[in-house]
Amino acid sequence: MHLNLSELSPGKRYHILSSLVVPRPIAWVTTLNEDGSVNAAPFSYFNLMGDDPPLAVLGIGKRHDGSAKDSFCNIRRSREFVINIVTEENAELMNLCATDFPSGTSEVSAIGLKTEPSTWVKPPRLSASPAQIEAREVETVLIGNTQITIGELLAVHIRDEFIEKEKLHVLTEKMGIIGRLQGGEGGGYSRTREPFRMKRLSYAEWQAREEKK
Repeated sequence: MHLNLSELSPGKRYHILSSLVVPRPIAWVTTLNEDGSVNAAPFSYFNLMGDDPPLAVLGIGKRHDGSAKDSFCNIRRSREFVINIVTEENAELMNLCATDFPSGTSEVSAIGLKTEPSTWVKPPRLSASPAQIEAREVETVLIGNTQITIGELLAVHIRDEFIEKEKLHVLTEKMGIIGRLQGGEGGGYSRTREPFRMKRLSYAEWQAREEKK
């Protein structure tokens, strides 16, 4: 089947693309509301985009009525946010933060989430997350109804049991990080506990393999 995306509704495009581009990492983002309360919301339109400088992007959609979400407004106002890593252990709490609370509501207060102070930015980190990344907005790009925030990553916090201190090797599988699959209410999640690995060949190794055929 051939699908011309320009001929589909935004909803249809969302369901098709979010079912193909999987698994997607989840950014459980904390920001500060205008009154100083803490907003927490998950976004799966999220990924790393570089390491020199370290950059990440967030695609923050709009509310059903077309208005901007609190996370987007908060980042545009303060230019600061924290990405809290989502795991099997804290998945239910993350999902509760996806509830369509009224604008200005602090999900942290409503759900009773504990927080810890950040080092470089004002929004706090979520204690339920085993790893958090502090970030500062570099640029926000608006293309039609798509809002893309580019953030420079400033600092990482990881619980000691999930990192080998000498080599700085992160124990990803032990942490139990999850990813997002299909979008919408029926969408699922994926685990990272059983990865498979493949050796990347050098050109010389590839040539030697081809000669043996």
